[in-house]
Amino acid sequence: MKRLISLLFPLALLAGCTGEPKTVISELDGQTMGTTWSVKIAHAENAPVSSATQGQIEALLAEVNRQMSTWQKDSEISLFNNQPAPYSVDVSPPFARLTMAALKVSQLSGGQFDPTIGPVVNLWGFGPPKSENRLPTEDEINDARSKVGYQAIQVQASTLSKTANRRLDLSAIAKGHGVDVVADHLISMGYLNHLVEIGGEMRAGGDKAELGAWRVAIEKPIDYERAIQQIIEVSNIGIATSGDYRNYREIAGQRFHHAMDPVTGRPVTHDLGSVTVLHPSAAMADAWATTLLVMGPQQGMQFAEQQNLATYFVTRGQGGLTTQHSSAFEPYLETAQ
Repeated sequence: MKRLISLLFPLALLAGCTGEPKTVISELDGQTMGTTWSVKIAHAENAPVSSATQGQIEALLAEVNRQMSTWQKDSEISLFNNQPAPYSVDVSPPFARLTMAALKVSQLSGGQFDPTIGPVVNLWGFGPPKSENRLPTEDEINDARSKVGYQAIQVQASTLSKTANRRLDLSAIAKGHGVDVVADHLISMGYLNHLVEIGGEMRAGGDKAELGAWRVAIEKPIDYERAIQQIIEVSNIGIATSGDYRNYREIAGQRFHHAMDPVTGRPVTHDLGSVTVLHPSAAMADAWATTLLVMGPQQGMQFAEQQNLATYFVTRGQGGLTTQHSSAFEPYLETAQ
């Protein structure tokens, strides 16, 4: 799971309540999945966060990596990828469920989200091994495309199978899944008011009526500075942004970003700079943000409305940046006024 720069960031995080005992925020952080994680917990001053929480979070995230990290040679996903097809193996239930969720997004999007896209990503120099700084040939593109196809991956209960040689990569959904794992653990411990973040993907928990909403800033999709495009107030929701302005390459005077179209085997070329998605599951917000970025502004917004996804698009144009949002996103703009 490659290191990614956060496209979302928390602001003034929580409004304290006026009664006693006083509400305070405890902060924990660390590293995982080639990036950083952070947790903020709002709690009563006289009820401190358990000292065991940091270690528990680290253990949970280590287990996610053990299951789904393509960079960890002995992970479940790496062991699966290294076996020739046809192949079936029993895997851990979380790994099976997340793969099933990724395949569902693939089906609903008509293949514009594909967890076997790795050969195309690698060909264009956005994954291991690093490619030469040149444009791929048509033959190379066609060869990479021939190794892509989510239809060859199946999940039945906890059995993962492939009918053709495919390499599964859940990096477009796994960070969000890690956020969900940590957030669910905090809830199980009674820490209902929290903000969990891994590499820019977030989930906010908390009741606005009691403690005030978490405030999150969506960045402008510009690569020369960090600037705020929009502030939203969120509670009990996952948040993910996918953009083209942090992870890109310049080849032969042309700029290509990391969002790949599985159908063409090439980077997308539209003007959609970033997509933010809100969803109860941070994993699903993560996957849908990637999907909509590949689709582009017109098809993506139409699809978001069809699926009732809360989405916020920032598009580049001759007059600068323009924004549009789905109907389901409207309430979040109203609360941010």
